[in-house]
Amino acid sequence: VDDDQTVVIADVRNHRIIQWKNGDTTNGQRVAGGNGAGNGLHRLNGPTDVLIDKETDSLIISDRGNGRVVRWSRRSSTTQGEILIDKIACWGLAMDEQRYLYVSDHGNDEVRRYQLGEKNGTLVTGGNGQGDGLNQFDWPRYLFVDRDHSVYVSDYSNHRVMKWNKGAKEGIVVAGGQGAGSALTQLSYPYGIFVDTLGTLYVADSWNHRVMRWTQGAKQGTVVVGGHGEGAGANQFNGSIDLSFDRHGNLYVTDRSNYRVQ
Repeated sequence: VDDDQTVVIADVRNHRIIQWKNGDTTNGQRVAGGNGAGNGLHRLNGPTDVLIDKETDSLIISDRGNGRVVRWSRRSSTTQGEILIDKIACWGLAMDEQRYLYVSDHGNDEVRRYQLGEKNGTLVTGGNGQGDGLNQFDWPRYLFVDRDHSVYVSDYSNHRVMKWNKGAKEGIVVAGGQGAGSALTQLSYPYGIFVDTLGTLYVADSWNHRVMRWTQGAKQGTVVVGGHGEGAGANQFNGSIDLSFDRHGNLYVTDRSNYRVQ
């Protein structure tokens, strides 16, 4: 969500990035891809994440099906992107205040940090094979980096969210980690995450069709929205897979199988 409340969405099955201006629920605007699946620079293939780089007024996109991270200018004349990183099983993206780019690599179960323009990056979390150890992941999905450069990772198939402090050799379980389930101590295939300035963690708990909030050090979370079963009602989700806040504190949730954002 941009500062003017424009919502930018990775439309994975349509192989495009689309944006919706605040208050306009009928006319989305394609801003990257949308030319069918493919590996040309004018195409995307199953994009899974997008972030706004305000410094260059561009979009950085996890082009998962092509195994690359690409950048598209937000200028209206833009017809193709440029490759920033390739040959990576990318999923989630994050950028810190120094404009280092973090990418989750679900093929190697790790997260790498890149200076823009750099091709190889530095390993910051994981990289110890697939597993449920504190130094491992099982399909890392989305990322969040806080002001202390701690990296939060939704560890999808381990049903937990991990926090890796800067320079740490292993992570800390900050949500879930009690197996898949719907208890307040559990998550079921977590996706999108967000951490506020107080260290409170918000998690898109996809298979439980809810968003959870975990305060710092808590042993269990609370349900913020959803949690009323799978459905299309205004108080329900059918696969809550990502979330974001705008600068006014409003929460936006990607409701996958209802093909909507709430």
